[in-house]
Amino acid sequence: MLLGAIADDFTGATDLCSMLVRGGMRTVQLIGVPGPDDVPPDADAVVVALKSRTAPVGQAVSGSLAALEWLRKAGARQFFFKYCSTFDSTDEGNIGPIADALIAALGCGFALACPAFPTNARTVYQGHLFVGGTLLNESGMEHHPLTPMKDANLVRVLSRQTDGTVGLVPFSTVEQGAVAIRRTLTGLKEQGRRYAIVDAVSDSHLMAIGEAAEHHALITGGSGVAMGLPANFRRAGLLNETADPSVLPAIGGYAAVVAGSCSRATLMQLGYARDHAPVFEIDLMANPDPAALAASALTWVEGKLGDTPVVIAASAPPEKVAAVQARFGRDAAGALIEEAVARIAAGLVDRGVRRMVVAGGETSGAAVARLGVRSLRIGPEIDPGVPWTHAEGSGPAVRLALKSGNFGATDFFLKAFQTMGH
Repeated sequence: MLLGAIADDFTGATDLCSMLVRGGMRTVQLIGVPGPDDVPPDADAVVVALKSRTAPVGQAVSGSLAALEWLRKAGARQFFFKYCSTFDSTDEGNIGPIADALIAALGCGFALACPAFPTNARTVYQGHLFVGGTLLNESGMEHHPLTPMKDANLVRVLSRQTDGTVGLVPFSTVEQGAVAIRRTLTGLKEQGRRYAIVDAVSDSHLMAIGEAAEHHALITGGSGVAMGLPANFRRAGLLNETADPSVLPAIGGYAAVVAGSCSRATLMQLGYARDHAPVFEIDLMANPDPAALAASALTWVEGKLGDTPVVIAASAPPEKVAAVQARFGRDAAGALIEEAVARIAAGLVDRGVRRMVVAGGETSGAAVARLGVRSLRIGPEIDPGVPWTHAEGSGPAVRLALKSGNFGATDFFLKAFQTMGH
């Protein structure tokens, strides 16, 4: 194992895995912290997927440290803390507290932070995070039901989450390449900074940042900054050229989509899907019983399953999300939806679904937990950051695509099955 990574949600983990596979690394995603006797998979990179993005801070930190300890014992040479490309967090965390704990455990004293993913229109300029041409806090993320992002200045955002200090590697330095970036990172560390937000507006910037971080014990960021890491291992003679690492076992079965994300991208994808596939919408306001919601959805799918996906959605626009949270409370509303989605995913597999897209990080976490999935072998990308995976665990093998709410083109739900139907 060359790279050991810890991701704060399940879709973010597959996003990172997809980036590493694209770079030629055989990559496996593990669901939750492995047990002490679990044998590390035969892979160049292993990503431990946690559900820590919105967990209580103490729980998020302890789970991340447990994952780090397992990866260290498994022999990983470098470590990566993956969070969302929109830096999803609150002033209390969890990005800062988790990163603080990992830095302390590794004794490295410093880490860069770069959530940029230009292919998906996430860029960082002068420390400010943009979604397309819009500042993060004006992109719709300010309405996120769990982690509303009201400040685009990542130096300020991260500073509120840590007792360390945060510096910046600006665009003018990043433009000069890996040597200049490395020099500036070293200087910030010597000044006593704990973190450096690093600007990036293109893939070439990400490649240079990855090269500059070749000897860093810990890297933090979105999946984009991992783009340059495989080349580091290859230059060091540690990564061999292998057959296509994205090839997955063939699988048949029915097709389905389960969506819980309320992001703009997912809402647009659902709008497109309504014109091309049968769609069932869950209404928590009408019935707050997860078992009943799942039962109604599973009754609806009878006779509709086939190669064309059925779509079951718990997604809603911001005003409806606000109404649901006002009635049930933010955490309770989220828990109700996750329980309903988990029951639906399990019911679909019981009915022969073997190819499934799950949209939303919290939704994906709930679904894979209920399905008993323990590992995902990463396959080819459907859209940037969203690969098909081969999922194995306590139940039948299933092909899953765990989609971050913000990712994917408008036709993603249909294209996924056209791209790799079997």
